[in-house]
Amino acid sequence: MAIILGYIASSLDGFIATQNDSLDWLFKYDGIELGEHDYRHFIKRIRTVVMGRGTYDFLERDSSPWAYAEQRVLVVTSRPITAPRGALETRSDIDELIAELRGLGDGDVWVLGGGKLQMAFLERGGLDEIEIYVMPEIIGGGRPLFPAMGFEASPTLIDAQAMDRGCVRLHYRF
Repeated sequence: MAIILGYIASSLDGFIATQNDSLDWLFKYDGIELGEHDYRHFIKRIRTVVMGRGTYDFLERDSSPWAYAEQRVLVVTSRPITAPRGALETRSDIDELIAELRGLGDGDVWVLGGGKLQMAFLERGGLDEIEIYVMPEIIGGGRPLFPAMGFEASPTLIDAQAMDRGCVRLHYRF
């Protein structure tokens, strides 16, 4: 059975992007030393990447090569994607998607990107663990790590570590 994971960076004041979806505050940390927790190690265990339409649209605008050619990619959207950037499938029903993901046995699942999708998974008991990389930046507003939806939870802390350049890694299980 696949483990469904979150792996995300946040500013110290709890935002994952600025109001205009800029990640410039985060790109200042390119090259940060995360050791065994580095993205390049993390992505090797991921077989399926799930993202919302906003994250897909953000990645589609990026001129870099498609980063998920080695993974199955599922985009949660109700709108068609007419010219997909890479091989992908779409889903619109999150409950059905979680059931589908629970049935996978070929590797772990990463819920990539926005807090809205991760919150939808959390509300349905569909996120098993999350790694949050808190960066020493206060950006003053933007896209929250966890949008205020009225959902409450008490995850179990698995690990907390001070990392390179003032980053703190928090790893929780739900």
